[in-house]
Formats: sequence, C-alpha cells, structure tokens
Amino acid sequence: MSTTLAGILFIGSLILALAVVYRPLGDHMYRVYSRPGHTRVERVVYKLVGADPDAEQAWGAYARGVLAFSAVSVLFLYALQRLQNHLLLGLGFDPVKPDQAWNTAVSFVTNTNWQSYSGESTMGHLVQMSGLAVQNFVSAAVGMCVAVALIRGFVRRRTGDLGNFWVDLTRTCLRVLLPIAFAGAVVLIAGGLVQNFSGGETAGTITGATQHITGGPVASQEVIKELGTNGGGFYNANSAHPFENATSWTNWLEIFLILVIPISLCRTFGRLVGQNRQGYAILAVMSTIALISVALVNTFQLMHHGTVPTAAGAATEGVEARFGVANSATFAGATTLTSTGAVDSFHDSYTSLGGMMTMFNMMLGEVAPGGTGSGLYGMLILAVITVFVAGLMVGRTPEYLGKKIGSREIKFAGMYFLATPILVLTGTAVAMALPEGREGMLNTGPHGFGEVLYAFTSASNNNGSAFAGLTVNTVFYDTALGLCMAFGRFLPIVFVLALAGSLARQGAVPESAGTLPTHRPQFALMVVGVTVVLVALTFLPALALGPLAEGIHS
Repeated sequence: MSTTLAGILFIGSLILALAVVYRPLGDHMYRVYSRPGHTRVERVVYKLVGADPDAEQAWGAYARGVLAFSAVSVLFLYALQRLQNHLLLGLGFDPVKPDQAWNTAVSFVTNTNWQSYSGESTMGHLVQMSGLAVQNFVSAAVGMCVAVALIRGFVRRRTGDLGNFWVDLTRTCLRVLLPIAFAGAVVLIAGGLVQNFSGGETAGTITGATQHITGGPVASQEVIKELGTNGGGFYNANSAHPFENATSWTNWLEIFLILVIPISLCRTFGRLVGQNRQGYAILAVMSTIALISVALVNTFQLMHHGTVPTAAGAATEGVEARFGVANSATFAGATTLTSTGAVDSFHDSYTSLGGMMTMFNMMLGEVAPGGTGSGLYGMLILAVITVFVAGLMVGRTPEYLGKKIGSREIKFAGMYFLATPILVLTGTAVAMALPEGREGMLNTGPHGFGEVLYAFTSASNNNGSAFAGLTVNTVFYDTALGLCMAFGRFLPIVFVLALAGSLARQGAVPESAGTLPTHRPQFALMVVGVTVVLVALTFLPALALGPLAEGIHS
C-alpha cells in the first residue's frame, strides 16, 4: 500500500469516527449546560469555593470569575514548582528557576502548554499530577465555559446574565472531561503507555553506555493533554516518545481525542440556539479549512522536494519511524489547527512550506476546529464579522441568530481579532531587535526568523508547539512568551464575554426578507473567505520574510 493511500485511509477513518460521536457527545454537552439541578459532588465543590450555584452572573462577574480563578491557578502552580524539592515524589529534582516557573505556570493555566524544559528531568511526579495535569483539565474547561457563555448571549433576551462560571466550570470537569479522560487513559495503558510512580530505571544501550529512563503517571496525563487540547508532554520528546505514544493506533487515538470535543461542540451550539442547521454551518466552515490544511501539510511533506527527500520518498527528517510521514503530517495539522501543541514529529525539520502551513494554521486563530471552547467562540466571532461585512455590502444592519450586530458588538469582535496579531508581530519585532532575542537563534536568515515568528505565534495563540531550533530557556524568552500567553488568552476572553453581555441585553430581531441566511453553504463559504483573507492581509508580510522566502530560496 502506498504512503499516500495509507494517509488517505488514516484521515478517512478519523473523519468517520468523529462523525459517529458528533451527535451523542454534542447532545450530552447540551444537556450538561442546559439542564438545572446539581449532583451531591458538585454541591460540595460549590461550598468549598463559596459559590451560589443558583445565582446568575452578568458578563463582568463571569469575567472576574475566570480571571480570579486563573490568577490563583498561576500562583499555585508557580509555588508548586518552586517548592518541589520539599514535596513528595519530587525525584530529587531542584526547584524550577523563577523565570521558567513563571513561564510554565502561565503556559498551563492559559491552555498553551509551551515547555522550555525537559519534563522527565525537571518536574517531579507530584508537580506533573497535581499541577500540570490538573491545569490540563481546568484550563480546557475555562475555554468551554466561555464558549457556552457566548452562546447564551445569542439565546437570551433583555438580560445581562450569562450563567454561572463556577457551575459551568464544575460541570465541564466532572461531567465531560473526567469520564472521557478516565476511559481514554485505560485504553492508552492497554496500548502500551506507562502509568506508575517509578523514579525510573537505568538501562544499557547498544553502545555500552547507560541511560536513565523515567517512569511516571504518563497515560493519565497524556489523555487529558490531547482531550483538552493542551499539549504539554510528560517527556521532552512529547508524543513522539514511546511512553507517551506507543503505536500507530495510539497515534490515531490521540488525534481523535484532540478533535472530538471541538468538533462535537458545534452540535452543542446548534442545540443551545435551537437550530441544528446553525451548528452544521459552523461545522462546515471548520471542516473545510481543516481538510484543506491537512491535505496541504501532507502534500508538502510527501512531494519529495529536495535531493534527500526525493531519495527517501518523502520529507522524513524529524519524523518518528513508527508513525511515518503521512500520519505525522496529519498529527501536525490537527495539533496546530487546534490549540493543542502536542507533537509527534519535529516541526522545525519540516519542509519550508510544510512548516509554513503549521504556522498559518495557528495564525487563523485556531478555529478549525480550534481548542476546546476557544475554537467555537473564535469561529462565532468570525461569523459575526462576516455578517457585518455582508451587511455593509447590501446597506443593511447586520443580524446573526436574531441579534443585531451594531457598532458596540463589532468593536468587541474587532478587538478580539486584533489582539493576537498585535502580540505576535510586536513580540517577533522586539525579539529580532534585541540582542537577547537574537542570541537564542541557532539559525540565521529566513529559517531563523521563522523560528522566532513561530514561537510568538504559538505563544500568543495559546498553541504550545515549537520549531524547536530556538533556545527559549532564557530570561528574555521565558518572560516575553509568558506575557504573550497571558494576554493572548485573557484579552480575547474578556472581549468575548463583553460581546456576549451586549448581545444578551438585546431583544429578538424577527427575520425578514433582508435577513442573511446564516445556515446555507453560501454563508459558510463567506466565513471561510473572510477568515483566510483577514489572516493573509495580517500575516503575509511576516510569512514572506520567513518560510516563503526560505521556500523560494531552496
């Protein structure tokens, strides 16, 4: 069987599996966010945090809940890293240095999971479990909460209430993420992933040397790393390490876990707004962009560009032999189209155009299908911008889901869209201008610039993957990328919640002959066009200096 055909079958089986779970999982999440009543365990959680589960919150209170919870989480995770030498299961590791502890704390709380360290030689088991893995759950849940709050903004009429953040957070963790993660961990253990508290074993190599191989609770962290579109690896090699990703079928399962919640949330959206066809329209936009992107990444990696790839049959450099080029390229597409950042191959070794596609996926705002929650609310923002543009074209006040998109709403949508590009381009410019930024570059020319651009794109979009040819374990990069991760996560969230509050205060606008149908293929294609054009206009000059210049030169 040819590599290309095997890759097509691999992608096709993923699409089929996602289609099978789309309705049941989407309907389950709809029930989680729409039905009243609380379980006993949930009521215990509400008492512990001092929350009234029956009280509604306006967008400001909801946003303060998100920010306060995240701030406390950063402080807790920072302290855990700094004190790990005094904790159980510390494995004798030293405290994480201050700038790196700050960077890592912000990284995991913002669902970025950027890592400037080697996990197996830096973090003890308790920090991995109680710090990093816990944030994999709650940071993913925060994104889903914000998405649901925005949907409520479209649904509700003449009220400023968007639900209760603490209720949404608790239900998301206990009713959605934990059950799937538990089942997934069992399957991954059966597939060969390790799950223990071992400090490691010393093994002999074929050259006569010795190597210390650290064990740990890997499978339980790996499943939520993918399910929550987090991406932080237990090991430095991430999902290319056999303890994190043992076989080709576990590789398939991990890609499935990355995509399943962002895809199924489209069904939840349709059910919550009372129009399943609206969910299918958003799904069509996400799927169109995703399929084109994954196809292009595979094409660029399989097209034998250059002497060595031609001799090998594909661009095999940096690819784990257990998975092959096609499956690795599909993983790369999925992880950068979402906010995951997990990698099973070395993106820095991709062809210039293949590496450009992974970067472009993040520049799209990771909306196809995007992160858990963040992909859906990002796509809904783009839908709002699209109906506004369409309204200008025909001279009508734009409407979406029965709500008018006026000057206030489009300002929030515009600020959401501009926040990330400003962080990416400003951060890259500062890094290239300062000696501290240039010192970390292992390569010069377009590829070196591309590594810096990729780093700030990944951090600002809360992705977490890297070209890895850049030394980022420095005070400058730990600080700068940490700031980009924090602002790149919470500024857009505030704008989304402010938009949701503005929409919720409106009444319903009845459909008329001039209302733009937002459930038809024409609208879906318009959203695709707006998404690609906006990103192209914003980032094309930077891409021209990096991967495009490298591709032309080679």
